Amino acid sequence: MSETAAKHKADVPKILNFAVIVCSTSRYEEYLKTGKYGDQSGDLIVQIVKSNGHRVTMRRLVSDDKQEIQRAVLRALRSRKTDVVVTSGGTGISPKDVTIEAVQPLLEKDLPGFGQLFRMLSYEKIGSPALLTRAIAGVAYGKPVFCLPGSPQSVSLALENLILPEAGHILKHAREK
Repeated sequence: MSETAAKHKADVPKILNFAVIVCSTSRYEEYLKTGKYGDQSGDLIVQIVKSNGHRVTMRRLVSDDKQEIQRAVLRALRSRKTDVVVTSGGTGISPKDVTIEAVQPLLEKDLPGFGQLFRMLSYEKIGSPALLTRAIAGVAYGKPVFCLPGSPQSVSLALENLILPEAGHILKHAREK
């Protein structure tokens, strides 16, 4: 890490409040039937966030519906209890994958490096199928927003290698006046 980056990261918030939004019609329908989340990736996000000393102040499960996803993300962004928003699911290329279409219009600033680095790290792990993800990140309402694929491996890779090391740094700059 460069000296400048180290200086910037020295005074970032140490404990962050995360909103976790899982976008999956099948998981949502299962939740309506059983009352249980039953989502491995959502559980993993919560576990990793908490084990790194942060808090989860919101958790939602929504179907693959553009308006539902936007409502959940906007609710998280407008909450004073949220510092960082992480979505999981709906970043692929099938017609039902609409998370990117729902979230991207809400972003005030894009962070293209996130998607680029995520796909590079994914390529190192799984090879050419990494190009199928449209994972993105950006800033809205002064808060970092990350849209991840729905697989547990992707969630772990993104959180441990990219999101947790930089979320506080992004938040600091996003809130500068």
